[in-house]
Amino acid sequence: MNALHQHMIDLYRAARLGEAPPPPPGRDDVAVLREARDRHRDGPGPAGRPGDGSTGCGRGRSRA
Repeated sequence: MNALHQHMIDLYRAARLGEAPPPPPGRDDVAVLREARDRHRDGPGPAGRPGDGSTGCGRGRSRA
């Protein structure tokens, strides 16, 4: 059984019980992925410092 079959069964059950229908499968996938990406990007960096999303390339002292 795939997600569409399960959704159809859940729709039928909700209609029989007079409940609100469940959301379609995959409706919130993009929002969840964006939130995970943003949390990863804004999470703590090395040594507990807040991250700014950069890789750290090009920072620090230049060699002379």
